[in-house]
Amino acid sequence: MISSIHGDINRLTHIHDQLFPHIKPGDRIVYSGNYTGYNKDAATCIDEILTFRRLVLSRPAMMAKDFIYLRGGQEEMWQKLLQLQFAPNPTDVLLWMLGNGLSDSLYAYGLSPHDGIEACRAGVMALTKWTQALREAVRKHAGHDAFGMQLLRAAYTDQKSPYSMLFVNAGIDTRKPLSDQNDSFWWAGDSFGTIETAYTPFQKVVRGFDPAHEGVKMNCITASSDGGCGFGGELICAGFDAQGNNIEMMRA
Repeated sequence: MISSIHGDINRLTHIHDQLFPHIKPGDRIVYSGNYTGYNKDAATCIDEILTFRRLVLSRPAMMAKDFIYLRGGQEEMWQKLLQLQFAPNPTDVLLWMLGNGLSDSLYAYGLSPHDGIEACRAGVMALTKWTQALREAVRKHAGHDAFGMQLLRAAYTDQKSPYSMLFVNAGIDTRKPLSDQNDSFWWAGDSFGTIETAYTPFQKVVRGFDPAHEGVKMNCITASSDGGCGFGGELICAGFDAQGNNIEMMRA
């Protein structure tokens, strides 16, 4: 599992370079989300992810299903941004998102956060025109629009296997079934460290982003593999075997 990238292209290319020689048929490569945010290389990071995918798929016996891309909080905010004209208080919503990493993502696609604020103040029509400009900016980058459409909320191994694992972006609400998590995958990260029992039917829950930036932490029922990439820390690629053991830890 590759932890949250947050637009750090140098660490992403380094981790890809480390990972490539080790990939073999049957492996699954899970990206935990937050590909963008807090750095202005967001678009370049998506290009690198797509290029790496093509490179791996050129190897014998590798398949498209071997790649799993989760949606992170940054991608969830971007989807909400595209519908900003429907928000009852669009200016407040936009300012909150800009303060949580989205500003640099806009710059990466050649867009101005200031233009968005002005559109909010001008009314629904101006805001609708601005969000359409967002869509058009993304479409100018080959594959980016399609990439955003295939992001998953969560991923898991076979629940009938002896040791089933759940992969999420930041957190999970253990009081709710998987189908009722809603925004918990992105915004319930603060309580992840308090999980004391396995989240049935899974033996382990693995996440790639820790909002508290407390570093890599793993035990028998949870694994937090965020090294703080995008905030001055490392990008982590944690490898797990079928029994949930961490068999390798790559750092960039």
